[in-house]
Amino acid sequence: MLAFIIRRLLQSILVMLTVGLIAFALFRFVGDPINNMVGQDTSLADRAALRESLGLNDPFLVQYGNYLINAVQGQFGISYQQRRPVADLLVERLPATLELSLVAAVLALLVGVPMGVYTGLRREGFLSKVFLVVSLIGISLPTFLIGILLILVFGVMLQWLPTFGRGEVVDLGGWTTGMLTASGIKALIMPSITLALFQMTLIMRLVRSEMLEVLRTDYIKFARARGLTNRAVNFGHALKNTMVPVITITGLQLGSIIAFAIITESVFQWPGMGLLFIQAINEVDIPVMASYLILIAFFFVTINLIVDLLYYAVDPRLRVDKLVAGGHGS
Repeated sequence: MLAFIIRRLLQSILVMLTVGLIAFALFRFVGDPINNMVGQDTSLADRAALRESLGLNDPFLVQYGNYLINAVQGQFGISYQQRRPVADLLVERLPATLELSLVAAVLALLVGVPMGVYTGLRREGFLSKVFLVVSLIGISLPTFLIGILLILVFGVMLQWLPTFGRGEVVDLGGWTTGMLTASGIKALIMPSITLALFQMTLIMRLVRSEMLEVLRTDYIKFARARGLTNRAVNFGHALKNTMVPVITITGLQLGSIIAFAIITESVFQWPGMGLLFIQAINEVDIPVMASYLILIAFFFVTINLIVDLLYYAVDPRLRVDKLVAGGHGS
């Protein structure tokens, strides 16, 4: 187990270094940040002095190395446009993104798993066909279109929910949340549904396909032959074995939710990291863009590592395979 953890940690570090290198290299070609930081009447000497002070004249590898050294210490540089530490900007926006992502993930799980179980057990039912049609729509429609439709119906036509912003938030010692205010909860409904819909349909279809596959296995037939009730067979045996791959996919999808929140945040003007990234692209704010991608990669790597460990703990076949391989090796 310890060797497995060490190997995965080394792989995670390599992934982080690669992502950082790619991100830093790509952003060198998005434009000259100096043009967005100074006015047209700024002299060439002042431009050159500003470029030198920001370290933009250094070779690429030197810039990347300095960035990595500072990033390990929690220092992501200064925003070219806002002239503030990037770490402070990310800390301010992080609660909004994580709150939206976690609510969307919980919503996708609470709705997607029961729908998948139901459609797997009642394949020919009318409600199952309705769920499958809804899931097909959820997968087919792009996220921004779903958000726009929700805004049109519930925000403009019915005027039940706010169309942008986060609503009133409460500061809990540096962590802001809208879950404790009525306006914050209302503002969270449409963005969370928009972000959760694709993940919900994916989880539903995954659970359904796994349920159908497990119900055809021999040990389920043996369980029925022993006289166990349908409830015991379906939920005590079939669903339990179905959840192993679901844990893996759901964990990875949490990273996707955090990454793809950028689209939802743009549609609803949600003040999270995704909206900050979009603004940074428009302003060619390289430190903000690179830091955002590295942070998203860190979320992905961390979640992937946790999922691997859970998978290793939940599925005894992996441990058996390790023991068998060790026995053959000796």
